[in-house]
Amino acid sequence: MTKPILPGEVAAAVVDPVAYGDWDPLHEQLTWARAHAPLAVAETAEVDPFWLVTRHADIMAISKDPQRFASGIRPTVLTNRDGEAIARAATPGGDGHLIRSLVQMDAPDHMKYRLLTQSWFMPKNLRIVEDRIRQIARETVDGLLESGGTCDFARDVAAHYPLRVIMDILGVPAEDEPRMLMLTQQLFGSTDPELNRSREAITSAEQAIAMLHYVIADFENYFRELTADRRANPREDIATVIANASVDGGPIPDRELAGYYMIIATAGHDTTSASTAGAIMELAKNPALFERFRSADSDKAGLIEEAIRWTTPVQHFMRSAREDVEIGGQQVRAGDWLMLNYVSANRDEAVFGDPFAFDPDRPKNQQIAFGFGAHVCLGQHLARMEMRIMLEELLPRIKKLELAGDPARVQSVFVGGLKRLPIRFEAA
Repeated sequence: MTKPILPGEVAAAVVDPVAYGDWDPLHEQLTWARAHAPLAVAETAEVDPFWLVTRHADIMAISKDPQRFASGIRPTVLTNRDGEAIARAATPGGDGHLIRSLVQMDAPDHMKYRLLTQSWFMPKNLRIVEDRIRQIARETVDGLLESGGTCDFARDVAAHYPLRVIMDILGVPAEDEPRMLMLTQQLFGSTDPELNRSREAITSAEQAIAMLHYVIADFENYFRELTADRRANPREDIATVIANASVDGGPIPDRELAGYYMIIATAGHDTTSASTAGAIMELAKNPALFERFRSADSDKAGLIEEAIRWTTPVQHFMRSAREDVEIGGQQVRAGDWLMLNYVSANRDEAVFGDPFAFDPDRPKNQQIAFGFGAHVCLGQHLARMEMRIMLEELLPRIKKLELAGDPARVQSVFVGGLKRLPIRFEAA
């Protein structure tokens, strides 16, 4: 069976960080792919060929089958050919993973490590920290209301509130939060010249890998000191759990230890920031919707799920086929690389009626922004709780909300969302 090949303009869009910043033209390309080539190969000059998976059903099927679709064989985030070669030369065993966290692990390691902290993020245990999260939300809203009626919500509010929450749970002191935010933006926004470490466009794989090495080394140095402290002075926080955990009869190896901290310290707030800003942007655009959800007793669940779908902060993950397998009517061969494009899946017409409308009243919102299956986001319940509490604390305290300028998205193929959201508001 001949592999279907995507048109060049579609392949170029799905590997281009600028396209994810522009968003609407990208959606046009993905809409075409879902209709005409929902599972097809993208060929570009700098990236090895990969299958672009655009439909919700196919992504679900792959996500539920980690035995045949692995996370750890090749990079789990789209990486160009030169970057992967450099990373393989620089990593233990040549595995190419600059960070080895839960995201890069397959069975049996994945579940061994996931279980170390999984209970912390279950709804029953999160209720223990709900009052503390609400306190942080109120303090954040107080600061917003003191800003004089205008602010950049993405930068001034959404970026800091979930950061404070996850750092509080992790055990990072408040004075170190700016460092954690900076490093997260440099890691996830490495292709955005406004956010990355160099503050300029990246023009080569060597430059990109070198910059990431510096960011990762900063994280590793910080968490090495935190580990030593928690081993000497245990506390009731996740850092203590990770620092003193045992896997296969011994302490977590240094590489996996650093990766564990990093995935919680970065993904634990950046994605929630994006979805929260996405919700506020849509409320600012729609006065009737804002007025409806201002009510303290309005159910925010539908708004939250739709904001997560609408924003899709984690825009893709890559998987590698372990064996020949048929998926979506196509024959995928052992060793093939696949992009699970969540941006596309969350606009799939077969799953979401009128997918380009922001609709908090969807009867069954099957958004897949948290992933699915074994690798479903560890912090999904915390993210929903944080968003609910922020909306409960913020919306009743303002009586008018509107955009004060043009929003701007992060230029990144991996983790996206708003980097600017100028708003104008009036306190209630």
